[in-house]
Amino acid sequence: MSPRRKRIAAVCSILAGMTLATTLILTAFEKNLLYFYSPTQIANGEAPTTRSFRIGGLVMADSVKRNNDSLEVSFTLTDTIHQIDVVYNGILPDLFREGQGIVANGKLESDKHFKADEVLAKHDENYMPPEVALALEAANAKMPQQKYKTAR
Repeated sequence: MSPRRKRIAAVCSILAGMTLATTLILTAFEKNLLYFYSPTQIANGEAPTTRSFRIGGLVMADSVKRNNDSLEVSFTLTDTIHQIDVVYNGILPDLFREGQGIVANGKLESDKHFKADEVLAKHDENYMPPEVALALEAANAKMPQQKYKTAR
């Protein structure tokens, strides 16, 4: 084999290896992303049913129900237009309360039921997760008669 053919074979091998490595990295990255969806997007069927994602909104008043025999808690999230029931089995953050903006990670079990693996609450009264603030602003734009304060 001539030196020129060896160089061409080496360059082709390196390019093939780089292409394979890039494909594997991007595939792993895509599988581990957690996209954010609002209750309205879930009601419109935009959320995936086979993979985990994030949901956010405000915890509705009088919707928090605790199971006395376990750590299971259920509550309803809203973006002021649609609601979705969330079930979480674990210890909630100290700042979790009704009227609070939260983000939950988990999977959709049905159109109106979300099974959370993790619940994240804001860390002070002036902060709201950016995804939740944007979802509430979008909902307020559609329903201007219901204005909710969204602090950033």
